[in-house]
Amino acid sequence: MSIPSDRLYSESHEWHKVEGDVLTHGLTRFAVEQLTDVTYVQMKPKGTKFKSGDIVGEVESVKATSDVYCFGAGEITELNSAVVEDPSLLNADPFGAGWLFKARLSDKTGMTSLMDAAAYAKHSGH
Repeated sequence: MSIPSDRLYSESHEWHKVEGDVLTHGLTRFAVEQLTDVTYVQMKPKGTKFKSGDIVGEVESVKATSDVYCFGAGEITELNSAVVEDPSLLNADPFGAGWLFKARLSDKTGMTSLMDAAAYAKHSGH
């Protein structure tokens, strides 16, 4: 499994790609494989402000419902409506077309606990 090196990873298997103060957020392939077939995606609405560690949405599969966390503080600026309408995008391309939301970061402090790709690979056993 290829883990992109251009983002940071949480122990709860979310990825965070930061470009300036813009965050793109999604779930890792490991998370999606553990969930199996994702059937429902719901994120907090555009304009929602969050603090590091807040739950920003949920993903449901045939196996379980999982909360989605974000590490960093900011405001959701864009939702991936394609993945909400077709949750299979998350299964097919979690690091690309299956992104969940974008946000404008106001504080990156909470991101210091995140792992780079090598550390995440060791954490997830890949």
